[in-house]
Amino acid sequence: MLMVIFIISIVVLLFCIMKLKLNAFVALLAVAVGTGIACGMPLMTTTVDGTTVEGIGTIIQNNFGSTLGSIGMVTGLGVILGMFMYESGGINNICNAILKTLGTDKSHFAAAFAGFITGIPVFGDVVYIMFAPMLRAMSKKSGYSMAAYGGILAVATTCTFALVLPTAPPLAVAANMGVNVGLFFPYALIAAFVGMFFGGIVYGNFVNKLDQKAGKKWDFSDLEEEEVVEDSANSMSGLKTLSILLVPIVLILLGSFSSFFLKEGPVLTFLNFIGDKNIAMLIGVLYGAFISRKYLKRSITEIMSEGADSVGQILLITGAGGAYGGILKACGIATYITDTLTGFHMPVLLMCFVIAQVLRCATGSTTTALTTTSAIVSSIAVTGGVSPILCAIAVCAGGIGLSLPNDSGFWAITKFFHIDLNDTIRGWTLGGFVAGVSILIFVSILSLFQGFLPGLM
Repeated sequence: MLMVIFIISIVVLLFCIMKLKLNAFVALLAVAVGTGIACGMPLMTTTVDGTTVEGIGTIIQNNFGSTLGSIGMVTGLGVILGMFMYESGGINNICNAILKTLGTDKSHFAAAFAGFITGIPVFGDVVYIMFAPMLRAMSKKSGYSMAAYGGILAVATTCTFALVLPTAPPLAVAANMGVNVGLFFPYALIAAFVGMFFGGIVYGNFVNKLDQKAGKKWDFSDLEEEEVVEDSANSMSGLKTLSILLVPIVLILLGSFSSFFLKEGPVLTFLNFIGDKNIAMLIGVLYGAFISRKYLKRSITEIMSEGADSVGQILLITGAGGAYGGILKACGIATYITDTLTGFHMPVLLMCFVIAQVLRCATGSTTTALTTTSAIVSSIAVTGGVSPILCAIAVCAGGIGLSLPNDSGFWAITKFFHIDLNDTIRGWTLGGFVAGVSILIFVSILSLFQGFLPGLM
């Protein structure tokens, strides 16, 4: 019965988001309440024989709050950090440098690396808006497939969005599964690169060869013939831009790994303090504001205010995903699912991947899928004999691929790259799936050596 309720809740969630066009935040909360009621959970918190049983409202509130408490500040600071990189013109210079270094004939590598870097600080559809005109112009010159370009960029961007700090999804996964973010980061970064390489570069090139063989053409009639002259003299260099991103990452890594090399004392205490994810991100934002100030066309206050305003939707959906996951755990559905999949003798890493992939397809949201799945599998990841870090990466991998029309990003790619639904499915939906499976295989290999690799056990 619990599995039936779970399936119905997913279908209802999908219906609310796709057909009713209900906001994902409201849909998640409504389905969470409905799931709790269907499972017979108490409406109000009660005490029976000295034991407190939490009601539906309390569980939703607590899990919503705990999810936001763990990632709220760092997500907001991450958005502001990305805005300084973007507003200063630095991100554009990074991309131009990559294109200049690799050349047009290797432009698919450039698209992948640009998306990989940009996917860390820049949220939402901004990446597609930024790069679509450039990639369409390159496609017009070189004849490289637009379906491949769109898929490569989307795969690379989503790999870093789903796996690399300081974006919201991996932070939520790390928090739900009790994983140290500093130890999680290097393995997740390598995994994201693996996914980008196989799902983006390798698979994208395969799509391009098929389109070249079929003689497929795209419409570029709307592109301007005149080249746009960029004001690179008044924009921040790529190296300075990368330093904004590296400052908080280096601080987090120092705080996480310093205990392996230093004894207890004031130095270790200080490194742990500045390595805290919130403190590190705050330092990064202050550094970003200082180093980019002369390149900005708007005031620092205005940029920070806009960044703070834009993060609200991200936090609401993330918190609601945590609340929905909390209901699934409290009513026993999460335990039932994990027990059922365990009964099939499914490996722990595969189970983490499959649940996230199912929720990714059902909800159309990487953030929702990862937040919910990590809440579901957090307990079994501790007792499954596999490093929680690898389990967390497997969860993130499941949230990458099989983007369907219920995903807003699906339509953003279709719209900005001027390709049709079939091209989006070939380039991005299947490319993302290849990326996710590649990462799953990668962490499965790492699990064979987890007794020797630092931080995995």
